Amino acid sequence: MDIVVKGRKTEVPERFRKHVAEKLNLEKIQKLDGKVISLDVEVSKEHNPRQADRSDRVEITLHSRGPVIRAEAAAADAYAALDLAHDKLEARLRKQHDKRFTRRGAGRLSAAEVPDVVPGAAQFNGSGELVVEEGENVPTTMMGSIEVQGEGPLVVREKTHSAAPMSLDQALYEMELVGHDFYLFVDSDTKQPSVVYRRHAYDYGVIHLESDPLAEGGGAGGALGG
Repeated sequence: MDIVVKGRKTEVPERFRKHVAEKLNLEKIQKLDGKVISLDVEVSKEHNPRQADRSDRVEITLHSRGPVIRAEAAAADAYAALDLAHDKLEARLRKQHDKRFTRRGAGRLSAAEVPDVVPGAAQFNGSGELVVEEGENVPTTMMGSIEVQGEGPLVVREKTHSAAPMSLDQALYEMELVGHDFYLFVDSDTKQPSVVYRRHAYDYGVIHLESDPLAEGGGAGGALGG
């Protein structure tokens, strides 16, 4: 199994690369998931002084013959961020390992069995808008049709994934594995593009997207906070 360490708009010191190799215990990881193929560790840095306490972000992505597992964290330095991300990754690996051996053949996972244990997750208000910490005299600029608060920069990440149809319960399970508040999937019953998302505590919502050839303009889907 390979560990690939890379920096996004920042240099990664050799000392940190060695620390990653020591921190991510490959033998322990392979005991929890014997199908692991590779580990990607991405380091990025936020240069906004208002975010000095979480300026360094580390994202760990585990690729295997099973589901992709991702964990990320931000802290005042890359070493602290790596520790936090590592703890999240290990917790998710253990959860997957325990489910594999204690729930084999059950095939269903209820929402009540999926605890909300992701610290530092993005927060949304009742309108589905991202909640941003208020600051004094925060400048606002327009990037095309998007309003950006603060110094930016505006980072747009575009990803394309191939997706096999799955049930709603499986989509909930996959969402918890990657540690996100939402998960895009193709519903195996309706064959529609759908999004499952976390609302409050153990409540979840699901949005199905149906194409309307007669519709003109307007937005698509609905707010995740509804």
